[in-house]
Amino acid sequence: MEAEYDLNALPLFLALARAGSFTGAAEQLGCNKSKVSLSIKRLEQRLGVALVTRTTRQVHLTEAGERLLAGLTPLLAELEGLLDQVETDQQTLQGELRITAPEDFAAQVVAPAVVAFSERHPQLEIELRTGDSVADMVKEGIDLAIRLGWLKDSSLRATRLGEFEQFLVASPAFMANHGPVSHPRNLAALPWVTFTPLPSPLTWTFSRADERCTVRMQGALKANTTAVTKQLLLQQAGLSVLADSIAADELERGALQRVLPDWELPGGGIYAVYPPGRHTPAKVRAFVEFLRERL
Repeated sequence: MEAEYDLNALPLFLALARAGSFTGAAEQLGCNKSKVSLSIKRLEQRLGVALVTRTTRQVHLTEAGERLLAGLTPLLAELEGLLDQVETDQQTLQGELRITAPEDFAAQVVAPAVVAFSERHPQLEIELRTGDSVADMVKEGIDLAIRLGWLKDSSLRATRLGEFEQFLVASPAFMANHGPVSHPRNLAALPWVTFTPLPSPLTWTFSRADERCTVRMQGALKANTTAVTKQLLLQQAGLSVLADSIAADELERGALQRVLPDWELPGGGIYAVYPPGRHTPAKVRAFVEFLRERL
């Protein structure tokens, strides 16, 4: 009689695929490396095909492993959803919640929300990571990504949480050295700090009443995070655009100042972005609603 499949090996395989190593998978699962290795080996023997290729420190999925991962991910997501739906939102939230957000927004907005949310749900372990790009959420084990701006990828599952304004800012010393700016067209001749994740980081449209002015900036310095962009501005490197919440502290203490405050820039959205799949766990739903209320 043919042996049955050990379905307990499937979550181990998924963890291995995400971590890229037996050590990483074991750390994610809280077990020893030999258990993961033995389970994968037995699964391969049962299937009659290699699922991974092993090197000293890493493993890579074979073609068969890639096919299994592609089919397994949505099935396990549905199973987790079914189990989660059995619970009510009034029950204790527990387990791990991994959140990623842009560095400055994480520090100024998300981190205080995480602390307050953790006090309400002490059995929930929360990890807050920072970054300005939407990562491979499944591979990195991210439950929720908070993103600012405009989502170009229509395949992303996202909820709009709020809006933010954008301010043209520079340091007072920079503006003192480069003279007053009376109109957006004057900006084309000034140094610009380019925030590279934006789709068109050097082209900006300003509006005032019925007047609109689109300007192409000249940027010698570039940064891929809002935190670095802000530090370059504080070092008198040029002008740039920051979200209101990210520039708030520096504007309040005078380290940065708004330039052309009577002209408006397009606003942006604050989004909760979810991993692929139809189900959103209760812990994620609860935090999203909590953050929405604070925003």
